[in-house]
Amino acid sequence: MNRDQIRGASRHLKGRAQTAIGGITGDPARQVRGAVNQVAGGAQYAYGRARDRAEDLAEDGRHLAEVARTRADRLIDDGRQRARETARDLSRRGEIYGRRAMGTIGRNRTNTLLGLGALAFAAGWLARRTR
Repeated sequence: MNRDQIRGASRHLKGRAQTAIGGITGDPARQVRGAVNQVAGGAQYAYGRARDRAEDLAEDGRHLAEVARTRADRLIDDGRQRARETARDLSRRGEIYGRRAMGTIGRNRTNTLLGLGALAFAAGWLARRTR
């Protein structure tokens, strides 16, 4: 409960009392002042409740933003970790495939030389201006 709610409620009660006293004493001016105070007090109380609710919503929004930021940080860290793991895995695979290729080349030297010669001839033939 904030200051506006307290003041609004007390002003509303004051207005009810004025209206009642004005009715008992037969004073219409006091009754009107009482009615005005009742309406003004009710409005101030409603304003205080709305302000209180807005402050609660703002606090909830700050909390939700903090939760979202924390989750995003965690997701970014997880992504970085997975990227490192993937890079390590790809590096290992590259080494394995490279060793296999070198082993195959070493076992098939003649075929490798003939294949490289054919590739060199084809590249030269394609690069030549006139065919």
